[in-house]
Amino acid sequence: MRLLKVATCNLNQWAMDFDCNLKNIKESIVRAKDAGAVIRLGPELEITGYGCEDHFLELDTVNHAWECLKELLVGDWTDGILCSFGMPVIKGSERYNCQIICMNRKIIMIRPKMWLANDGNYRELRWFTAWKQRDQFVDFQLPNEIAETLSQESAPFGYGYIQFLDTAVAAEVCEELFTPIPPHAELALNGVEVFMNASGSHHQLRKLDIRLRAFIGATHTRGGVYMYSNQQGCDGGRLYYDGCASVVVNGDLVAQGSQFSLKDVEVVIAQIDLDAVASLRGSISSFQEQASCKTRVPFVEARYSLCQSFNLKMCLSSPLKIKYHSPEEEIAFGPGCWLWDYLRRSGASGFLLPLSGGADSSSVAAIVGCMCQLVVKEIANGDEQVKVDAIRIGQYKDGQYPTDSKEFAKRIFYTVFMGSENSSEATKSWAKVLADEIGSWHLDVPIDGVVSALLSLFQTVTGKRPKYKVDGGSNVENLGLQNIQARIRMVLAFMLASLLPWVHNKPGFYLVLGSSNVDEALRGYLTKYDCSAADINPIGSISKQDLRAFLRWAATHLSYASLADIEAAPPTAELEPIRSNYSQLDEVDMGMTYQELSVYGRMRKIFRCGPVSMFKNLCYRWGAKLTPREVAEKVKHFFKYYSINRHKMTVLTPSYHAESYSPEDNRFDLRQFLYNARWPFQFRKIDDLVRELDGDRVHLGDSSDQDKLVDISHGAGGMGVVAAGSGNPNVGL
Repeated sequence: MRLLKVATCNLNQWAMDFDCNLKNIKESIVRAKDAGAVIRLGPELEITGYGCEDHFLELDTVNHAWECLKELLVGDWTDGILCSFGMPVIKGSERYNCQIICMNRKIIMIRPKMWLANDGNYRELRWFTAWKQRDQFVDFQLPNEIAETLSQESAPFGYGYIQFLDTAVAAEVCEELFTPIPPHAELALNGVEVFMNASGSHHQLRKLDIRLRAFIGATHTRGGVYMYSNQQGCDGGRLYYDGCASVVVNGDLVAQGSQFSLKDVEVVIAQIDLDAVASLRGSISSFQEQASCKTRVPFVEARYSLCQSFNLKMCLSSPLKIKYHSPEEEIAFGPGCWLWDYLRRSGASGFLLPLSGGADSSSVAAIVGCMCQLVVKEIANGDEQVKVDAIRIGQYKDGQYPTDSKEFAKRIFYTVFMGSENSSEATKSWAKVLADEIGSWHLDVPIDGVVSALLSLFQTVTGKRPKYKVDGGSNVENLGLQNIQARIRMVLAFMLASLLPWVHNKPGFYLVLGSSNVDEALRGYLTKYDCSAADINPIGSISKQDLRAFLRWAATHLSYASLADIEAAPPTAELEPIRSNYSQLDEVDMGMTYQELSVYGRMRKIFRCGPVSMFKNLCYRWGAKLTPREVAEKVKHFFKYYSINRHKMTVLTPSYHAESYSPEDNRFDLRQFLYNARWPFQFRKIDDLVRELDGDRVHLGDSSDQDKLVDISHGAGGMGVVAAGSGNPNVGL
């Protein structure tokens, strides 16, 4: 038997904080050594942090990475253990994303990334060059200070593997696993048994299964040990890296770390018999045949043994059942952990949330409550770093620390109901009850006096006073009156966030939380610079339908019972007067349901549909319920308001990224913000197609089998969706 013990990590790194990152790396090595591991794998670009972005273009960033690596190699950190460290490296005039593989205070090999992530949230080609020379290593001259310190002038640089006396080990960096022809395929044929994947992979709802299936598939038919390490936490941007460090052997998961955690360092250990890899490969005829005519991959010899022989004291890791979180749990724990990282690293003293009593702001409040529960739980479990941060933020004294989530929330969380004459007693009551359940410091701030003062000023300047539509006013007047309320709430929120700590003799400032969801952003159903404008937004990339499910889950699992009533209420912005014969409803204002919006968003972004191709697809999907003309009207209506309101995406509050159809302009959805909203060419094409199809219904089998996501409901009440929120029907302002 060739027994091998390996360690892989979740590390909560922070872009450009080299002290923090180096501390976490050292702690992970200590834990790996204490467990007896002989391989330690860390995340991609762990020394600098993955999210440095344009800081990667600065020479300082690369130089500081070498300084940190030198500290790791001068000490005894790599003695007796193979360590893979991620950092940027400049070779000649090119900059590469590299894994530096070290052992016994020497650099054995520098492995540059060959296939760079360059779509969605990733821009690696902006900062790095892909390594293209696959046939041989080149000699990399180490920086002078490193060379003198290590007494090592150069190191092999390129694609290949390390041949030890008893096994072969190779790196496969993040994106390379997901390429059409991944490196591990030919590496396995060359005898590599251990694959190390250092990753910087972000959380997205329902995404983890794709990642785990890739690890399993990599070794199921080829055999091998697949180690996966990932960042975990918010490293300074919109993404939350969701950990899940894992070890897979011959297609079986044998070790899995947490997906969401407040820990800075988590080390996952696995104990493996490498003879099981050799046995599987020897039993597959096709593997043997392909290995006999393989393309040769260059390698570096390392005259060390990594394995132990037969040892009864070493228990082998057994296959595990994969642990998945439900989408509702992902919404609770992902944004909750992200908020904690943001709070503790920003220097803020807490959060302030405009709480309307509606579904969206109540979801944000519940996520903050979940964060408080996680903090108390981790402190009870003995996490000293969480305890230190919580004592500082909550301003505990005399040895006290958080032991109750509601008491902790009272110290770090303000909620404010900013009601007007258009607000209902129900939403006011829900906001108060939910605040009490969470434990926040809750305020009731009427805004009618401020609205009246602004309208009086306007009347003094112009001689006119606008009226709501239900009172005989025009659409322009109605919209203006709604926007005044919405923007006043933004101004009040920031004023309270900056001054309430002073009122309560607390140092620092509070961060204002936003609560617009991804569907409202896509449609532009929000006022520019209203209370959707905030410091950060934990739900800005989560759909209304997912938020409804989360509210139902949180009512039970987070013990916030009032969320059940909030979820059951119809969605309304509460910006117009309530009359016996009129109530403002979101879906009526938008002219589309939230369920339809999710479909439009996925087709526009994920499936890259313009107006014409979206019309064609929806004719097939909705053909059993709608005529082509009805589909055409819906598609035109969406694209009209999407394009009119696209400019709002340029000022969206930075949001936790959770959904792949997010319209967020600054990082993820790179489209222009000035459109011809009439779409003359595209809409004319749709009209031509409608004329061809007019009167016919598209019947291609049961529509429920064609698209399980689509279930069209007509009118405002067809879906029975969630409670009041901060959205409003603002079109272009």
